[in-house]
Amino acid sequence: MRRTRALWRLARTVLHGVHGVLVVLLLFPRLNTAGRRARVAWWSAKTLRLLGLRLQVQGAFRPGAKLLVANHVSWVDIMAIHAVCPEARFVSKADVQHWPLVNRLVTGGGTLYIERERPRDAVRVVHQMAEALRAGDTVAVFPESTTGDGHTLLPFHANLLQAAIATGTPIQPLALRFSDARHAVSPAARFDGDITLKQSFWRLACGEGVVVRLWVLGAQSTSHADRRALAERLRGLVAAKLAESAEAAHGVQTAEWAV
Repeated sequence: MRRTRALWRLARTVLHGVHGVLVVLLLFPRLNTAGRRARVAWWSAKTLRLLGLRLQVQGAFRPGAKLLVANHVSWVDIMAIHAVCPEARFVSKADVQHWPLVNRLVTGGGTLYIERERPRDAVRVVHQMAEALRAGDTVAVFPESTTGDGHTLLPFHANLLQAAIATGTPIQPLALRFSDARHAVSPAARFDGDITLKQSFWRLACGEGVVVRLWVLGAQSTSHADRRALAERLRGLVAAKLAESAEAAHGVQTAEWAV
């Protein structure tokens, strides 16, 4: 039964992905900004539901231009954030442009791509981010630069934060955690190491009662900030929230979060 349910979830999710591509290609050119954002939020939330994931959100996004920074667990992180903040323009690794179906959808959401193997490309992306922030956009980055194992936070890289500092734009940190009935950190969501996108799809579809928890923390000023010190402060805020939530859920600390 579990395998049959997982196959059913995958089939419906793939069809939903195809529908999303058609919306981007055929409908987006005729929609205004509000219409596009409504579609992004709807598509993202439904993707989570079709995979059997339940989204819980605490906190509120500040209005206007902002840079969102979040810990990175899975490719589903983008859907979780887009479900409640569809205006977010993500900075993503260039490899995503070659993922089937996903590439069309991610590009349609206004994603900025970065070639991480080329250190100088970060300068180009920082300029693009700064232009977007000055225009009043919301930009989102994963400063760990890769997905973690869900138990510990990797170092937060500071380079892309320069866009917010240069434009005086507030940064709003987000904390993400996937859990289920038996695990404070659900193994179904892991997308690190050698786990492929296909394997990740299957693990998520096989998940039992997986909940995506998203905490929207208070906005942080970037005025006269040192970007490395700012990166450490943001990492500490995210780590503290994840540790606090783990302790609250089980009465003891069941997952270690490096500060």
